[in-house]
Amino acid sequence: MFGAKAKFKAKQWIVALSIALVTFVGVTGWQNNSIADAVAQTSTATELQTIAQAPAKPEGNVNLQAAGLKLQELGKGVYALVSSYDFGGDSNYAICNAGIIIGSEGVLVIDPFQTPALADLAFATVKTLTDKPIKYVLNTHYHLDHTGGNPAARKLGIPIIGRGLIREYFASRRGSLSGAGELAAPDLVINADTEIYLGDRLVQLKRAEGHSSGTDVVAYVPDAKVLFTGDIVFSKTIPFVGDGDIRQWQGSLYRLITTYPDAQVVPGHGGTTDVKGLQEQQAFFSDLEKLALSWKAQGLTKEQAIAKSSTIPDPYKDYKFKPLYASAVPRLPNNLETAYEQFSRSSLIPLVP
Repeated sequence: MFGAKAKFKAKQWIVALSIALVTFVGVTGWQNNSIADAVAQTSTATELQTIAQAPAKPEGNVNLQAAGLKLQELGKGVYALVSSYDFGGDSNYAICNAGIIIGSEGVLVIDPFQTPALADLAFATVKTLTDKPIKYVLNTHYHLDHTGGNPAARKLGIPIIGRGLIREYFASRRGSLSGAGELAAPDLVINADTEIYLGDRLVQLKRAEGHSSGTDVVAYVPDAKVLFTGDIVFSKTIPFVGDGDIRQWQGSLYRLITTYPDAQVVPGHGGTTDVKGLQEQQAFFSDLEKLALSWKAQGLTKEQAIAKSSTIPDPYKDYKFKPLYASAVPRLPNNLETAYEQFSRSSLIPLVP
């Protein structure tokens, strides 16, 4: 079922990995984050600091092609900027996906990438689509690959929206954030489901759980039936789970599947999808959970479990971000380590359907 694999392949994707992992390492003392605290025992801020010092912004002429981005129209006035990035690819590419929602009185930009230069590219793209002003930028969660472009929004005076403890996480500058350069925390923080009107267009902001320590939020455009999920969904991409709670994440996926069965879905990483993409990620987590419970039944140590299970299962062998599956980088969290901590050591009975 799961076998042996993986060695960290060097430099090209190290930068991206540090950005995706961003502030979660070195998190001793975080509030409401016991899982991250447990996983942090296998990580060090010093290691992530070294990784984060490499450049992670496009060089030369910044355009959609150079940034590895494709503009995709999903409905009238609703667009995704979809990244083609994969580990082992060009580290100058935009790493995550972004969104553009245009209403009669303004625009919402979702996730301004990992650098101000890429955020400026997103804002310039908006100008090619409409003369309406950008009213808000939304961070679907706090990880730097989705928020590193915030300073460009701050420079333009565009309010930034986030959720939960996102401002505290920015203020702490823990882990690799201390090597990340200028930061700009959200100006507006929501702690309940919220509605935004861009003139005639409604955007619903809904809390989600499981990926990023209580800062996840999804955005739904009802009239276009388009759902922007941030990293609650990784489409045909191995998810980063080291900062999350897999059981909560499974529950969030179940709610999205039942609430938005007809939606077009813009994930945080990977190509646009629909309810099938959510179901595929749910199946991935189900397989991971079953594997971890088998380790528990066998009484395996974490080292034994990972050594026995590091080959990616056939259904996921073509996924992007494969180095996040097993121990590709020594002492950095990954799916198998996190599953061991959250399932093998847990006495809880899984509650997800």
